[in-house]
Amino acid sequence: MRKQVVFGFLGTQLDQASRSMDRWTRWRPTVSLCQQEDLLVHRLELLHDSRSQSLAELVAADIGAISTETEVRHHVVNLRDPWDFEEVYSALHDLADGYPFDTDNEDYYVHITTGTHVAQICWFLLTEARYLPARLLQTSPPNRRDEPESAGTYTLIDLDLSRYNKIASRFQREQADTVSFLKSGIATRSPRFNRMIDQIERVAARSKAPMLLIGPTGAGKSFLARRVYELKKQRHLIRGRFVEINCATLRGDSAMSTLFGHVKGAFTGAQNERAGLLRSADGGLLFLDEIGELGLDEQAMLLKAIEEKRFFPFGGDRESESDFQLIAGTHRDLRQWVAQGRFREDLYARINLWTFELPGLAERSEDIEPNLDFELARFAQENGEQVRFNVEAKRRYLAFATSPGAAWAGNFRELSASITRMATLAESGRITDELVEEEIGRLRNTWAGEEEDTLGELLGAEALESLDLFDRLQLQAVLKACHRAASLSEAGRLLFDKSRLEKKQANDADRLRKYLARFGLDWAMLKEYGNGD
Repeated sequence: MRKQVVFGFLGTQLDQASRSMDRWTRWRPTVSLCQQEDLLVHRLELLHDSRSQSLAELVAADIGAISTETEVRHHVVNLRDPWDFEEVYSALHDLADGYPFDTDNEDYYVHITTGTHVAQICWFLLTEARYLPARLLQTSPPNRRDEPESAGTYTLIDLDLSRYNKIASRFQREQADTVSFLKSGIATRSPRFNRMIDQIERVAARSKAPMLLIGPTGAGKSFLARRVYELKKQRHLIRGRFVEINCATLRGDSAMSTLFGHVKGAFTGAQNERAGLLRSADGGLLFLDEIGELGLDEQAMLLKAIEEKRFFPFGGDRESESDFQLIAGTHRDLRQWVAQGRFREDLYARINLWTFELPGLAERSEDIEPNLDFELARFAQENGEQVRFNVEAKRRYLAFATSPGAAWAGNFRELSASITRMATLAESGRITDELVEEEIGRLRNTWAGEEEDTLGELLGAEALESLDLFDRLQLQAVLKACHRAASLSEAGRLLFDKSRLEKKQANDADRLRKYLARFGLDWAMLKEYGNGD
């Protein structure tokens, strides 16, 4: 049986009564709350200040006399000014933040009849934002013709806060704190990234619909998905686990089994029943990274599971149920994959309601410097050793790291590895010019090899061998520019930045398209390889 729990202030005026028996003929909202025939209050969280302790004990005793199942818990809240919005909101926010809510077994209500109007507004804000996973409840005195006279009635209500600008401003600051919560661990100065995080926060707090995170490997999709889960958990919008899988690791029967589970004997080696990740995510959040790598059969079953919350385990004839929320991640252009028949159009439409594109590190060069400090702080926490850059060494590393020639194909993971290498080799806690030069050489060699590999994949080994070194190096530079650009036109403007000024009609995209066609390449192919696996 679920328990009913009510939060409410003691009414220092309305709950007043003498100790004589005539107090039972007077309507007292906190006592009447526990007299309602169709609302059994199992626990009353009663808020009052120190000066009202004796009244609170009297009210608790009276509740015990008329409702033996009700437990009254006292919360002493001493407010300097109960009409001060910020003070009241802070006190109630702290109470909600530290309270051990059990939404699986308890229903929560907020009694707003007692307390100041400011308290009522603050209660509403906290319930609307889900800091309190509760419904608002108001008691009313009885009509004189009603029997029994002292019980009255109760209703579940909403409040209109449109005119309370000051408390709305305070609520906006709380929203900003939430955005900071999502961004923690992602050092950024990027206006574009900040705007995206702000939108993700609003969607996470208001919607259960799937999200799609698009971005190259190492851009932070998995980290952001987990932070969204933790935000929903904090707001009591989700109760289950965070379950994560990289779909690129799933193949054949194991893909079906891993996602949807299987029954005993479903295939060779299936000696026991398996629940599967979708059932494990019941009530929680499922993060499917690289969703584009799923086979078409798995995509069809996933669509049914998203829409109906039901699916068949592999080899089974009885449906399983799972009410999960979904975040999908990919580095692919799923629109192109839909056109090629490699991804289901109906599934893409279902997960494309909220799509957010995470830029790679090469597109967020302003974030490299704050991430140096973040990575060194993490190194100190993990290894118990403080490491710092020499001034010139840091200047040299930043100049290289933010230059057009810095590929950062591995994005933030690659930057983290670079800083970790230098910090590990640093003597006396200082990263010197010499260490920086060694690391720059190491990165250049790595990227040169990756560019050569990319050319080989694009052109084929035989075609690559037939190219002059001049053409090979030039084509590598073009590929690098295309990788950094969001469109063919932008890449053309970057590559023809001087000669285009001499033309009446620049036509950058057409010039670049013709150059690529000489090697049998087009824009779609470059973006496919540029995103990386």
